[in-house]
Amino acid sequence: MRILFLSVSALALAACGQEASAPQHDAPTAQEEAGDDTVPAVVSTNEATLDAILASQPEDVQARYKYRNPKETLLFFGIEPGMTVVDTLPGTPWYSGLLMDYLGSDGTVVGADYSPAMWSLFGNFAPPEGSKDSWAAEWVETASAWRDDDDDAQVAAFAYGNVPDEMAGSVDAILHMRSLHHLARLEDEGAFMTEALADMNKLLKPGGVVGVVAHRSPEGNADEWATGDNGYLKQSAVIAMFESAGFELTGQSEINANPKDQPTNEDFVWRLPPALATSREDEELRASMIEIGESDRMTLLFRKPA
Repeated sequence: MRILFLSVSALALAACGQEASAPQHDAPTAQEEAGDDTVPAVVSTNEATLDAILASQPEDVQARYKYRNPKETLLFFGIEPGMTVVDTLPGTPWYSGLLMDYLGSDGTVVGADYSPAMWSLFGNFAPPEGSKDSWAAEWVETASAWRDDDDDAQVAAFAYGNVPDEMAGSVDAILHMRSLHHLARLEDEGAFMTEALADMNKLLKPGGVVGVVAHRSPEGNADEWATGDNGYLKQSAVIAMFESAGFELTGQSEINANPKDQPTNEDFVWRLPPALATSREDEELRASMIEIGESDRMTLLFRKPA
């Protein structure tokens, strides 16, 4: 169904030439002139589409919006219907399930996974040997089943370290939502961050963007603590990594900030919701972690030069 949205044009106000000693007053807004608060705000079609998609999600998903801010985050990254968007470590709904509806039939959701070589270094969390070799084909099959109708986006997939040549220069945007810390922490084991940054450059069209949301370490914490092993990265370090790979920082936002999260060099991110790893047997500690909420997160936008 197509819905028409009406918007209110902003009024351009010229300053009146007054004497320096005279008091200055702002001209009344259209809302003030109307004498009430009934003048509608400007609502873009993209915003309204996202609102409808987000409102249709299950309650447990919506409960995390206050920490994940999906609408504001996607709009900040400039994600629009019709785009080809890579979602690193895709899931439903975060973020592929949302993008499937939002990008529409002219768009494509591309799932991206870590390389099998990187997964083998996850210790007790490593998947069975060889199980990741066919991940891309399996994910396309799984994600295709999420398509409700012909209005949903197309799907594709790859693993970092194995980007198909036919995908080169085809992508509008790449999302890294809380996925960089593993690439960073295992960089010394196989240059996985370096490899991923090169793959991103290969995938993106000139002028394409990378949107990053990552657990943010205080800049004053020890560098060796903030390498990703504890979930956290320093914002300055992330910016330096992308800039050294040829990307331009074009935006940063506090959309996903949480000033209550002030980790020390003794903490790791999984002490907080939703994991609550350190307080499963301690109700008082659990309550204090819930009071903090989910992690403080940087939100950064990088651009591949045109």
